[in-house]
Amino acid sequence: MLDWITNVISRMGYLGITLLMVLENFFPPMPEEIVMPLAGFTVQRGELNFLFVVLAGTTGTVLGAIIWYHVGKLVGEKRLRKWVDKHGKWIGLSGEDIDKSKRWFAKYGGIVVFFGRFIPGIRTYISIPAGLEGMALLPFVLYSSAGTFLWIGILTYAGYVLGQNYQLVEKFLSPASTVFFVLGFVCFGIWVMYRRHKQKQKAKR
Repeated sequence: MLDWITNVISRMGYLGITLLMVLENFFPPMPEEIVMPLAGFTVQRGELNFLFVVLAGTTGTVLGAIIWYHVGKLVGEKRLRKWVDKHGKWIGLSGEDIDKSKRWFAKYGGIVVFFGRFIPGIRTYISIPAGLEGMALLPFVLYSSAGTFLWIGILTYAGYVLGQNYQLVEKFLSPASTVFFVLGFVCFGIWVMYRRHKQKQKAKR
């Protein structure tokens, strides 16, 4: 995989970085923690320009995010409500929760999308609720681009500084991704148990 990524960047330059970052949204074994630091190492060797590398990586990531955004749009509130009405009770979800999430996302959606780009395991799929909750496309793209540009810049600069040791970025962030995933799973489990307990209490009244 690493050899293939290296060949794509070497042969296709900025376009290759853009394409790799689009694919990264849908193919987890090819994380941006490898692609962008490698691109940063290529900058250090004088083969590419730092700013253009960051712009290429940002473009690819945002294009992938837009696709996931439209997946959320495609699912839509109507289908989600139908699923919640049928299966939501098992995880403590109701139509009222959908209404709350819409209000919450309408108020804080931009901040969530922006900072979500920095969180491993979340940054890719944060686009789905944005589309699902009907966040306007232009603000979504702007917040996504701003957060992504900063994150991609950090990864690229890390690769530039580390040089041949650029793979240390992925080795450091990979455990962090696992921690975030486990914490998210545990929090979700706690939330489900809390919701079911709350519903049982309401039923007894």
